[in-house]
Amino acid sequence: MVGEHRLSYRVVVVSEDPTNNGYILGPLVGALMSACGKPKARISILANPRTQGYEHAKALLRSELITRYKFVDLLLFLPDADGKDRAAELAALEAQASQVGTKLLCCAAREELETWLLAGHNDKLDLPWPDVRANTSVKEAVFEPFLEQYGDPRQPGAGRENLMRAAVVNYAGIKAKCPEIAQLEERIRGIMQEGDTDH
Repeated sequence: MVGEHRLSYRVVVVSEDPTNNGYILGPLVGALMSACGKPKARISILANPRTQGYEHAKALLRSELITRYKFVDLLLFLPDADGKDRAAELAALEAQASQVGTKLLCCAAREELETWLLAGHNDKLDLPWPDVRANTSVKEAVFEPFLEQYGDPRQPGAGRENLMRAAVVNYAGIKAKCPEIAQLEERIRGIMQEGDTDH
C-alpha cells in the first residue's frame, strides 16, 4: 500500500486563472516534481470551480478547497505577487490547511507567473533580467509581446505550453533567475521527508 501511494504522488495546483496559467504551471510543476524525485506525479490544474483572480482563489481555498483536497499528497497555490507582499496571507492559508491535515504550499510569483516562463527564454528578451523581474505589469509589458513573436495561436494556450516545455529543459536556469521556485522546491522536499517519516 505504501509503495502504491508513493508511485502515484498526487498534486493539485490552484492558480488565479486556470485557462492560460495552466499551460504554464503544468510543465513547470512537472519539472519541479521531477527535481524532487517524483517524475510520474499526477498533476492536476484546478479547473472546477474555475478561479477568477487572487481574492477569489484565496476565498475558495478557505471555504472548500483546503478540505476537499485533504487527501491529495500536495496542494499548491501559485498566484501572482502583483507588487504586493502576500506572505502573511499565504502563511495564514497554510496554517488553516495544516489544522485539518492538508499539505498546502503557497508560492507567489514575482511579479506575475508569466515571469517563470520568460526565465527559460531570457536570451530572447531585450530587457535586462532584473527589469523583467521587477515589472509589476510584466504580463502586458513583456510577456504578451514575447508570446506574439514566439508563440503559436494554433497551439494550446496560444503556444504557452510549448514555450514552457522548452523553458523547463533548463529548469536549473529558471530556479537561478526565480529564487521563489528554488524555495518552493526545498519546501516540497521537506513535505516529502515528513511523509517518509510517517510511514
